[in-house]
Amino acid sequence: MSENGKVYLIGAGPGDPGLVTVRARELLESADVIVYDYLANNKLLEWTRPDAEKVYVGKSAGRHSIPQDEIEEILVERAQKGLQVVRLKGGDPFVFGRGGEEVRELEMDQIPYEIVPGVTAALASAAYAGIPLSHRDYSSSITFLTGHENPEKHELHIDFRNYAKGKGTLCVYMGIGQLPRIVAELKEGGMNGTTPVGIIEWATLNRQRSVFGTIDSILSDLEASGIGAPAMVIIGEVVGKRAKTEWFEGRPLFGKRIVVPRARQQAGELTRMLEENGAEVIELPFIEIVPAFDAKLVSEIFAGIAVYEWIIFTSANGVRQFFELFYKAYEDIRCLGPMRVAAVGAATAREIEKHRIKVDLIPKKANADALAEELIEQEGLEGIQVLVVTGNLNREGLVNTLETEGRAIVDTLPLYATRKAKLAEDPVATDIRKRGADLVLFTSSSTVRSYVEQSKYLQAEPGASKAAYASIGPQTSKTLKENGLDIAFEASESSLDHYVKDTISFFKQTTDPKQH
Repeated sequence: MSENGKVYLIGAGPGDPGLVTVRARELLESADVIVYDYLANNKLLEWTRPDAEKVYVGKSAGRHSIPQDEIEEILVERAQKGLQVVRLKGGDPFVFGRGGEEVRELEMDQIPYEIVPGVTAALASAAYAGIPLSHRDYSSSITFLTGHENPEKHELHIDFRNYAKGKGTLCVYMGIGQLPRIVAELKEGGMNGTTPVGIIEWATLNRQRSVFGTIDSILSDLEASGIGAPAMVIIGEVVGKRAKTEWFEGRPLFGKRIVVPRARQQAGELTRMLEENGAEVIELPFIEIVPAFDAKLVSEIFAGIAVYEWIIFTSANGVRQFFELFYKAYEDIRCLGPMRVAAVGAATAREIEKHRIKVDLIPKKANADALAEELIEQEGLEGIQVLVVTGNLNREGLVNTLETEGRAIVDTLPLYATRKAKLAEDPVATDIRKRGADLVLFTSSSTVRSYVEQSKYLQAEPGASKAAYASIGPQTSKTLKENGLDIAFEASESSLDHYVKDTISFFKQTTDPKQH
């Protein structure tokens, strides 16, 4: 019997993190242990606590997935220790997800559990490909089938001939490997060779691809497309009635792989804007953020935290580390006192606002010098106590300005360190080498220098596409030229909005001969 331990079987949905339920996110944010598989988007792990244990039980290079009985043993063992355990499964736990087997084991061991449904692949694939699974004129039934019931044995047990004459829609999970046999059995059962078929790979992600054909043509259509697993096969007249407007795959950057170096706070915002326009974004981590602080200094500052009239956060990383430590010392946010809060930029401000704290000052230009100047000009800091939360990078300029020009009394609280990421075995770098990219968007001179320093780990392998290089502004362009890198284009203005618009224009010109 567990001592307050509990297991949550959560559907991670089809891939897009935006399709995860609110309840699922709440549990991910609070769980002690996350047990996840191949089809659960790794971005969901960014919502978890830094100290949460993460156990991967899916497939990886050189080995098969962990056997089901071992997964169940992990769930039971962690729960019996009193831990809150999330079992994160692609799609929905109870639709070909072996959730029933895991529930049975939990009940046998008297482990409390909760089931959180997820958007299953059939619904998501159809929606993102514009296919109405039901239609009052063409399909009044929907059948979910699996290409093989046991993913470990890869055997087909369903006789598809039994489903050949119905007028409903067939949704086949895990059917790519067995598609020749599935098609053959449907034809043997009497299905018309002109029946429409759609196959959607990596549905809801910006790497989604689709191919459409008929029962007679789909095998050759699939081979020509290069599409593979994971993919959903949808069969029925409704496939031919799919929407004419490709609302998902028709976005301007769809199908483009764009690398965004992550050496600046703005990378997250740039990624969001590119993904909204359909790009598959690969965030390349040139730096790693690690906690690094003096515990005695933290204790001293927290003990007198209410004396500060201003607290200045220079980065989102500092915000996250500060509040992680603060909540260990205090349970109530009101213990911060009546201080006012300044942030060096919008990204940092958003991180602060997650704690329901109003940000009193964000400089018009997102840099420390501008923050110091505006703070002094608007507030007058003489004799005022100020706390600057920062990392290990040099912030002496900010502190000196506040002290010498503002005559403030300034304390600094370094909470994290930045160090160069090791790209040799980084999975993102490996993906870039194997699959290549279409474009690298440099957001600063420092990202250019980091890229050049570690370029040997980013060279595209034979057959992989080689990326073009773009610059956000004149200084970044200058650094690109100094390092011998050709510039495909420079943003018309040094802002993210213009950078994204110019990226769309660049790809339109390279694919549309009329634009040359």
